[in-house]
Amino acid sequence: MLLAPVCRAQGLDAQVNALLAPLSEMFSSLVFYSVELLGVQLPLVVLWLVAGTLFCTLYLGFINLRGLPHALRLVRGDFSTPGEAGEVSHFQALATALSGTVGIGNIGGVAVAIAIGGPGAVFWMLVAGFLGMSTKFVECTLAVMFRQHNKDGSISGGPMYYLRDGLARRGLPRMGRLMGLLYAWGIVIGAMGIGNMFQSNQAFVQFVAATGGQEQSWFSDKGWLFGVIMAAVVGYVIIGGIRSIVKVTEKVVPFMAVLYVGLALLLIILNREALPFALQAIWDGAFTSTGAACGALGAMIVGFQRAVFSNEAGLGSAAIAHSAVRTREPATEGYVALLEPFIDTIVICSLTALVIITTLYYQPGLTDIEGGVAMTSAAFERQLSWSPPLLAFAAMLFAFSTMISWSYYGLKGWTYIVGENPRADLGFKLVFCMFAALGSMIQLEAVLSFSDAMVFLVCVPNVLGIYLLAPLVRRELRAYRSRLQQRAAESADTAATAVPLSKPR
Repeated sequence: MLLAPVCRAQGLDAQVNALLAPLSEMFSSLVFYSVELLGVQLPLVVLWLVAGTLFCTLYLGFINLRGLPHALRLVRGDFSTPGEAGEVSHFQALATALSGTVGIGNIGGVAVAIAIGGPGAVFWMLVAGFLGMSTKFVECTLAVMFRQHNKDGSISGGPMYYLRDGLARRGLPRMGRLMGLLYAWGIVIGAMGIGNMFQSNQAFVQFVAATGGQEQSWFSDKGWLFGVIMAAVVGYVIIGGIRSIVKVTEKVVPFMAVLYVGLALLLIILNREALPFALQAIWDGAFTSTGAACGALGAMIVGFQRAVFSNEAGLGSAAIAHSAVRTREPATEGYVALLEPFIDTIVICSLTALVIITTLYYQPGLTDIEGGVAMTSAAFERQLSWSPPLLAFAAMLFAFSTMISWSYYGLKGWTYIVGENPRADLGFKLVFCMFAALGSMIQLEAVLSFSDAMVFLVCVPNVLGIYLLAPLVRRELRAYRSRLQQRAAESADTAATAVPLSKPR
């Protein structure tokens, strides 16, 4: 997941790296254990996640396709009822979850996929994103079904709660408690690493690039100053809890999405003559041998892997944000959540891919450009010489929004472990801000690698829980559809029996 260059390690961070590197490398190699298929390394954890998405899609009868129209109506507020339990609206929950998934991977991860797997990898990214919509539906429906209402009126939910309480309902209380605790620790460690320090570091890298680069930028050797500012801004947002976070994400996410999508569409329009070539290259590459990865299978593996890293379907992180929604119907938030992979992977990642292919025209030389973000930036700069600063600004917004969302994920994991109380809440937020400041000053490759692996380790209990709890979700979905049909029939009867007003003579 580390797609862009990071700051040079010096002093204490280098010593910590040397101390933790062997342990981190061993743990990371265990979590991301890979088997080689046709010259391409396939991490088994990715296979585990993709299998879960395929299961959810088939088990729920392609809810990812059939549920899209209803999901859009829910986000518009068509079915909202005043006074429902919860803290945030459907749109606010969606924006918060999207801010945690739409990030550096959407800019750099796609470029890496194309460089390694060829344009065909994009096709398989879209397939994986489509399947991931069903997994998000299951995760977020379960999150609302098993959420916890706290004494102060706040709500706690997510995989740790539905693993504990859901498996207890299935007669597996000990297994549920163990899996819930494992998930909570994983999300806490991951929130401090890839959800915080890595994002802060990448934001600093992009800021330096936008202000003249390492040679000319006044900030190039002042990571500490950028880190303090970043920590202060993040702290100001997260100190108010989920209500404060959603007030920011509901504005920042649409803005950064429109900014990035607008730039991408402008470039694609300018390169419209190359669009047929790009689409043909994506289709042909999905089933023939192109790219550094060997053949169509290599393109499929790379595409699936990058999609999983991008939309986080199966990791359960977004379910934590969605659990706070105002609703009495758990299935409604499942519908809303399936929009995340659609926006993240099918829309934003597709546009990034078309930008790269129509501008640079896929060629093996692309791999000579180090870093996925640098590759995407080169594609934009070739056609729009003024775009790199805007792209860097978008990347910084992506990093910032990811940090504030992951602070909430980590907080809920922490309070699950130690209990809900104001001191635990405030203590976690202060530590999170401290790590945000450190992230732009130092490079702790071993720590980041460990936290990266820890985040993906939690998909093991989460996907296992999805398999075991899927019958509860299908039952809830059928009950919700039945209630919708009943309400529609009652509305039709009311309209039919209404006494029309007599016409004036």
